[in-house]
Amino acid sequence: MKLGIVGLPRAGKSTVFDALTKNSAGAEHKGQDRIATVRVPDDRVDALHRMVNPQKTIYAQVEYFLPGLKKDNPADPSLWTAVRDCDALLHVIRNHAAYGFEKPSPARDFSKLDQELILADLVVAEKRIERITLDHQRGKKMDPQEHELLKACRDCLEDEIPLRSKPELASAHRLRGFTFLSAKPILILFNNEDDDDRLPDIKDIATAKECQVIRGKLEQELAQMSPDEAAEFLAEFNIPASAMDRVIRQSYAHLDLISFFTIISNEVRAWTIKIGARALDAAGLIHSDMQKGFIRAEVVSFRDLMEAGSYGEAKKQGSVRLEGKAYEVQDGDIVQFRFNI
Repeated sequence: MKLGIVGLPRAGKSTVFDALTKNSAGAEHKGQDRIATVRVPDDRVDALHRMVNPQKTIYAQVEYFLPGLKKDNPADPSLWTAVRDCDALLHVIRNHAAYGFEKPSPARDFSKLDQELILADLVVAEKRIERITLDHQRGKKMDPQEHELLKACRDCLEDEIPLRSKPELASAHRLRGFTFLSAKPILILFNNEDDDDRLPDIKDIATAKECQVIRGKLEQELAQMSPDEAAEFLAEFNIPASAMDRVIRQSYAHLDLISFFTIISNEVRAWTIKIGARALDAAGLIHSDMQKGFIRAEVVSFRDLMEAGSYGEAKKQGSVRLEGKAYEVQDGDIVQFRFNI
């Protein structure tokens, strides 16, 4: 999962990036793209590691991307090109005082950047419609479904409505190649003062599921502490978990993602997949040969495996079952694929 961090000037994007990635070299990279990969914390992977004692344990990962701007300009076209391949956007909104800036207004700032996303998408849609029309006039056969979908996108964007508000457009297979920005899921991070853990008024912005408070400066410091120091710090400031953990959890929930696990060749590994994904899709995530030669999936739930104490004992107890291609993988499933090429 790749998450792009966006926001207006002085929103605190670099500070948030440091807090989420435990990185402390922000000043050295000002104006440059910054990328960091972090491990997805998961107690179930820890438990499987203790049970199996494998040579290798691989956690799921999240990649955070902070595009660099040579000019402090949120409308810089290079910003939008850079984040188009991200799975979702983290919109950092200033909700703290900043020298030389007016009083924070989260609703205003959210709308301002969202309009930039909409405008960037409108340019893409209009250019493609113009190209399709011109090619059609020259006798080239056009894809009527793509044309109609793009016109629907254009109408929506002209009404200043982000495409994520129209699931039938945001998820349309024919439009995937356009990587529309306003179609991407968005998680809003309100960057608050150190002593403020309250969510601002969001009725004109989004739902609570799409929002989270982060005290950027405070959590930037937390990210540089040892585990013991961090535990004391969390308790003192009444922070339930680190920003890294909270944002990852909410990102998974907001994007409808779950984890399944494999134990292969003395390796325990976590995989990330969409809710509702089939066993065949999960096999393809691991290797295309598994998907092509899929026979059956051998599945046991994490809870049943832990209660049994070992994979062999889970088999004896009948907790391990065989599932077909259409089986919907559940969060926490341990899956072994039978395949033949």
